[in-house]
Amino acid sequence: MSSFPAAARRVRDSAEDPVTRFWALRECSLHFPLYGFRATWHHLTVRAGVPQQLSEDPESLIRALDELEEARQHWRLLQATFEARRRREKAVGQRQPTLADRWLTEQTLAYCPDPQRHPEERLVTVLHRLIDANLSNPQPQPTCAICGTPRPVDTYCTACGVDPRGPAAPLPTGLSSEAGTHWHDIWQRTAQKPRVSPRA
Repeated sequence: MSSFPAAARRVRDSAEDPVTRFWALRECSLHFPLYGFRATWHHLTVRAGVPQQLSEDPESLIRALDELEEARQHWRLLQATFEARRRREKAVGQRQPTLADRWLTEQTLAYCPDPQRHPEERLVTVLHRLIDANLSNPQPQPTCAICGTPRPVDTYCTACGVDPRGPAAPLPTGLSSEAGTHWHDIWQRTAQKPRVSPRA
C-alpha cells in the first residue's frame, strides 16, 4: 500500500481512469479510518455522492478525498505537537506515555461498529469534538463525546454509532452478520443513505 500523499495524488489525477482513482481513495481511507475503514468509507461516499458508475461523476472522488484530507491534516498537527512533547518527556526519563495520552496514538478515534451508523457531520467537525472531549476528560465517559447522548461507558452510542472502546470491543448482538451483509451494498454504493441524524 502506498503512502497517503501518493494515493491522494492518484485520486486527483484526472488523466487516470476513475476506477484507478477509486482504489486510490480506498487506500487513503485505510490510512486514516476515523470511524473504522468501513464506516469511514460509507461516510465519505455518501457525503461526496460517489455514484455506482464512477464515470458519471469522477469529481466526487475528490470531494471525498478533500473531506478526509482536511481531518487528517488537523490530526497530524495534533500528533506532531504530541510527538514533540514526548521527545521532551523522554529526555527527562519518562519513557512511556500516560494512559491519558494513549488516544493520541490511535487512528480509529471514533470507531463505529455498524458501518452504516455513524455521525453525518464533516469528519473534521467530529474530530474537533472528540479532541476537545479527550483533552478535558479521560474517555469513555457516560455521555457520548460526539453527540452528547447519555449511555453506559461499556457500550456503543445508539444515537451516533460511535463506540469509545474502539475496534477491540465486542460487537453488539446480531451486528456482526448484519454489518457483513450491508458491506456489499456500501462498497457498490447502493447503500447511500446514513442511518442516523446526530446533532447539527
